[in-house]
Amino acid sequence: MSHFFPAAFEERMKLRLLSEWDDFEKIHQTPSPVSIRVNPKKNATQPPEEQIPWTQHGYYLKERPVFTLDPSFHAGSYYVQEASSMFLEQTLKQSVDLTQSLRVLDLCAAPGGKSTHLLSLISDDSFLISNEVIRSRASILSENIQKWGNSNVLVTNSDPEVFQKLEGYFDVMVIDAPCSGEGLFRKDAEAINEWSPDNVALCSQRQQRILSDVWPALKENGVLIYCTCTYSEEENENNLVWLNKEHNAEFIELSLDSSWKIETIKKDKAIGYRFYPHKVNGEGFFISVIRKTSEQQSIRTKGKKAFQLAPRKTVELFEGWMLQPERFRIIQQEDLLIQIPSPWYEDLEFICRQLHVVSKGTALAEIKHDKLIPEHSFALSANLNKEHFRQVELTKEQALAYLRKENLIVGEGERGFALLTFNGNGLGWVNLLGNRLNNLYPSSWRIRMGH
Repeated sequence: MSHFFPAAFEERMKLRLLSEWDDFEKIHQTPSPVSIRVNPKKNATQPPEEQIPWTQHGYYLKERPVFTLDPSFHAGSYYVQEASSMFLEQTLKQSVDLTQSLRVLDLCAAPGGKSTHLLSLISDDSFLISNEVIRSRASILSENIQKWGNSNVLVTNSDPEVFQKLEGYFDVMVIDAPCSGEGLFRKDAEAINEWSPDNVALCSQRQQRILSDVWPALKENGVLIYCTCTYSEEENENNLVWLNKEHNAEFIELSLDSSWKIETIKKDKAIGYRFYPHKVNGEGFFISVIRKTSEQQSIRTKGKKAFQLAPRKTVELFEGWMLQPERFRIIQQEDLLIQIPSPWYEDLEFICRQLHVVSKGTALAEIKHDKLIPEHSFALSANLNKEHFRQVELTKEQALAYLRKENLIVGEGERGFALLTFNGNGLGWVNLLGNRLNNLYPSSWRIRMGH
């Protein structure tokens, strides 16, 4: 893998790295490390190998398997994520009381790495809005969130400025800002081709606009985590200096283990952390933790009813389906039944009128001719009471046939809905019809990769 850096980029980085330039250049001739983060609410598949030092559930793998052909990946038992970006965990643990009930926004969330990480870090009483500005990416985000299995999350597709309607609402905001992608040069040739000093300047302006747009939605004393996968000062520390001047923000200094080899960056009052691939076992990355000290009005989340609660007799049909039914309310949207966390019910009614919603809570079932047909997202839910359903544990070959929507023979002679599992994790539903079955895996999710 030979990398030809753009000349202007090389010039900038040589000035910055000096004697380290050779190491930086050399590491770009090597493959990127492969890392995953295990879902603490599901069974892990393989005993992972080397732990990533700044995160509890993150691991390096010795080689890159074909994740698409691993049923555990589709069951949400782990997420494939770049190691440096898992440092998000330290920023939260060192700046926020994670035992509290928090309102969290992940603004630029697709494909879902940081959102699934946030869901594993915040308490079950907290709530996450996982937003993606680009519509085509929002459906991939929703799919990855469903696989993770949490109900305390709303997936939205709204522009940053729309969040001004939620004035002073969020305790924590994560902005993984669209950037020039310098930190991804090792694994993404496209990022190299698109790079130019003009593009860096353009990204910096866009990042400032995003920060300005959403700043009013952060409450007083709330925490903003800003990150990029780039090295440029324009997109990182210069934006932080600008934020401090515009909004008098306060920067939170983190304590780092020196063996992590993460560089602390200070400029004026701004503090950030830079990851170089020749120093850390990960890609290039930058992150900063900012506290809002200015006064901020907060909205009241009251208003018109937006949801229709499911009738009592319908709710009674769900007897035994959920592990903690008392924590949820069931709403009905046409024929679809969805579970929403009870403490956030009124907030969600309000928020769903302000934002463009892709998915909310966990869809449980669809009503057809007075029968409940279980929804795929509920098979993946951490709140599913598996013991209530007929379960069929699949082999890897059977699981892949199911995920491809190919012919599958299980549960012969039986009738009714069955939960298919792999390694004990819910994978999806089938409807057993005696001598055959209906595969209920969503068509749009099916694996198209050959054997």
